[in-house]
Amino acid sequence: MTSEPAEGATGPASGAGAAETGGKYAVTGSDVPFYTIGQVAEVLGVPVAQLRRLDDLEIVQPSRSQGNQRRYTQNEIALLREVIDLTQEGVSLAGARMVIELRRRVEDLEAEVARLRAGG
Repeated sequence: MTSEPAEGATGPASGAGAAETGGKYAVTGSDVPFYTIGQVAEVLGVPVAQLRRLDDLEIVQPSRSQGNQRRYTQNEIALLREVIDLTQEGVSLAGARMVIELRRRVEDLEAEVARLRAGG
């Protein structure tokens, strides 16, 4: 398994502006599809098969590299962490998906309220 960055990735970062995701893998930009499935499994301490299952179930679907390898963003890793935490607390995968969808809807509605309050 390689740790080559996906197209458009800035590469491993260190120093100012580096957003730490955990362990030895860090890249700037929370929406940059950079991390391989093996790296994410290592950071989260879960089997690669679990991440593949979450992708197959359309709970967290990373983008794909030109070689069709999964590439995760920092935002997707945070979402995976949330799903894993929910399931460890006894929530089913269907329940975790619903929690995530509802949180997204709340965030969208809060953004809409803020936009309307700003007069936009």
